[in-house]
Amino acid sequence: MAAVAAAHGITGEVRLKLFGEGVAALKGYQTFNNGTLTLKSIKDDGKGGALARFAEVPDRTAAEKLRGTALTVPRSAMPPLAPGEYYYADLLGLAAQSTSGAMLGTVVAVENFGAGDILEIETPAGEDGKSHRFMVPMRAEAVPEWDETRVLIEDAYVG
Repeated sequence: MAAVAAAHGITGEVRLKLFGEGVAALKGYQTFNNGTLTLKSIKDDGKGGALARFAEVPDRTAAEKLRGTALTVPRSAMPPLAPGEYYYADLLGLAAQSTSGAMLGTVVAVENFGAGDILEIETPAGEDGKSHRFMVPMRAEAVPEWDETRVLIEDAYVG
């Protein structure tokens, strides 16, 4: 949902890097990380992120200790998906297969640099023991289908 990017100010506020639907989606949850963080307030920072305050974070020192912490909620608390929608977590670890049937590797990351989601695929290690990674836009022309076991990647996008 989000990750703590940094402390903000001296009173315990944190700057969040948002994944997914933004501030409005986070406002729908009261607690994160199995109840260890209770949201007191959250607001858009005007830069694509958010500023949040948690009840358990009284000062900057405590806020700094949260840097890098991913904010999570149980899957059961998340809204159901419409056709064609996905949660990043559902894509991670899926096998990647080309439309011609070749096994390409595994989805190891989902990134979004502003123009849409991008899958990062890691290939199996070759004879030299090294694997490599390539990226594919998560658009219908590049990834015509996916399910709970694999993503299908159009041959023209195979790196």
